Formats: sequence, structure tokens, C-alpha cells
Amino acid sequence: MRLAHKRKVQLKLQKHIKAAVANVQATKKAKPVVEKKVAVAPAAEKVVAVKQTDVALTPKQQQVLDIVVSNTDGINPKGIGLAAGQEDAKAASWATGALKKLLEENLVVKEQLAGNKVIYKAI
Repeated sequence: MRLAHKRKVQLKLQKHIKAAVANVQATKKAKPVVEKKVAVAPAAEKVVAVKQTDVALTPKQQQVLDIVVSNTDGINPKGIGLAAGQEDAKAASWATGALKKLLEENLVVKEQLAGNKVIYKAI
């Protein structure tokens, strides 16, 4: 393996580990707040988690997340791409990479409709 490739892989792993540590710390800090204020805590906990993970998102992922959040009833990948200004043929494939990362970070939920139809909703 080339040395430059090894460095890139290690850097990506470190970034991923840092993001995971930030998520764990956010949930640990949010739990005492949940115990004190039961009614307000769930909404506050979500806000804290989103703010912590926003740092690790690329501009494209942040743009996709903003589009999904603005559509409360859900939106398909092609709709996301079109809302971002992509051309019709490339819209769905443009959005899928960012959506995979957002699913991995539990920022959006994937819902399977009839057949191969899929929509994404913000958590």
C-alpha cells in the first residue's frame, strides 16, 4: 500500500473516531438534564446531538440535512437533488452519498414505501 494512501485512511479513521466520541459525550451530558426536566429534555437532547454532529458533516451533507429537515412529510433522493439545484438525471445519485452518511449518524430515517420507493425524514 502506498504511504500516502495509508495516511489518508488513518486520517479518516481518526475523524470518524472523534465524531463518535463527540456523540457519546453529548449523550452523557444530556442524561442529567433528562432526569431533572422530563417534559423539556427530549427536545433539548436532540438539539444537542445535532449540534455536536454538525461539526463532522461536509457542506454537501449539511445541505442535504437542511433540505430533509425543511420537508417534514419526507422527501425522496431525487427531490433532494432537485431542491439542491442538480439536473434531473443526476439528482438522485447526487444525494445518495450524503444520505448514507446521515443515516449512519442517525440524523435521518429511511422509510420504505411501495416497491422501490423510499423517502427520508428528519428525526
